[in-house]
Amino acid sequence: MLRSLPPQLLAALDRDFITLAHRHQEPPAHARNGGDWTTWLMLGGRGAGKTRLGAEWVRAQVAAAPPYASRRALHIALVGETAHDAREVMVEGPSGILRHAPRGERPVWTSTRRRLEWLNGAVATTFSADDPEQLRGPQFDAAWCDELAKWRLPDETFDNLQFGLRLGPQPRQLVTTTPKPIALIKRLVADPRTAVTRAGTHANAAHLSPAFIEAVIGRYAGTRLGRQEIDGEIIEDRVDALWSRETIEKARVDAAPGLQRVVVGIDPPASSRTGADACGIVAAGIAEGGVIYVLEDATVQGLPPDGWAMRAIALYRRLEADAIVAEVNQGGDMVKAVLSQVDRAVPVKEVHATRGKYLRAEPIATMYTQGKVKHVGAGFAELEDQMCDFGVGGLSGGGSPDRLDALVWAVTELTKRAEWVGPRIRSLGSDRPPWVPYWAERIR
Repeated sequence: MLRSLPPQLLAALDRDFITLAHRHQEPPAHARNGGDWTTWLMLGGRGAGKTRLGAEWVRAQVAAAPPYASRRALHIALVGETAHDAREVMVEGPSGILRHAPRGERPVWTSTRRRLEWLNGAVATTFSADDPEQLRGPQFDAAWCDELAKWRLPDETFDNLQFGLRLGPQPRQLVTTTPKPIALIKRLVADPRTAVTRAGTHANAAHLSPAFIEAVIGRYAGTRLGRQEIDGEIIEDRVDALWSRETIEKARVDAAPGLQRVVVGIDPPASSRTGADACGIVAAGIAEGGVIYVLEDATVQGLPPDGWAMRAIALYRRLEADAIVAEVNQGGDMVKAVLSQVDRAVPVKEVHATRGKYLRAEPIATMYTQGKVKHVGAGFAELEDQMCDFGVGGLSGGGSPDRLDALVWAVTELTKRAEWVGPRIRSLGSDRPPWVPYWAERIR
């Protein structure tokens, strides 16, 4: 279709940003409370198109171009992390205002005055978040704040901007940033006058280098850094949680070595009705030297007992595990019976919870800080969310830590010295005869 269009129409289409905009670049209709918004907070991953959106939004404010603007803004603040960023990214950058302004609408940039001036009299001035005092005195009817989560003095700078955002009947501001769990970002998200849109790097993948997609996204996808910088998520730690994101990232490895024993931990739900707790299913193995490697989280929700049993046994077979370790407090004999119906040959170790979840998890968290437990790969986002949100009172949302419970049962089983489950013994090294049981080697 594009090849059939005349050059003039192609040029006009190229200037019509809203026609080609991604969904997350389209203006929000309402704030969180359903009313008009004062702040549009665009949380996005690296390369998601945040800067281009900011540049086009400013251009629309100057021209009163719908749907981004219904009236002309004549005094605009451009606030960057530093003076250099404001100039090199927001104004002169590859996605900046000058690069994408049509030739006949391009403003004049006076770097010594930090000003962009349009023919219709509109003026945009750049400011640095390193110097909040710059924003004392000037007044505006629109503002674009870029990478607010990286500002050195976010609260002081943003507060000064709010005092100056006082011209016109409805002054507005656009905030484009890769999120971090700073207080200001969380405050804006909770503000009923804020409209929030989100997007990950993948949303704009067609306009990014294939090498970047393969190298960067392939490496960091699923990690804490990747979820923040690629997926655009606000990742934060609970103050009283047993685990921290930093601890988990230090425990992450690309692959596990040879394992002496592998088990699948199960935390079965009390019910299979819609909205019931998930069935936690986590596999882990122990290597020579006693280091435990978490291999996979296969947790499922909403399945009947035979459904989660089939999922657990399929994981057991695929990993050639030695046993399934299942908590039976909720279902008693039913848990083992359901697993036996699927495959009678699978050895099932029943465990009873005699202590609270926090007390059971506490020694496992200590093992993480000691480097005795590792996560293989980055496919544990939901499990790690539970780990970093689990404190003395449980999860902050009050739900069941099903994935965490399954992890605790699996790791606890692997730390037991005198336990041998399964029809075979995995070799602990070439210096031990194959008939010496696992616990004997551990005691030696």
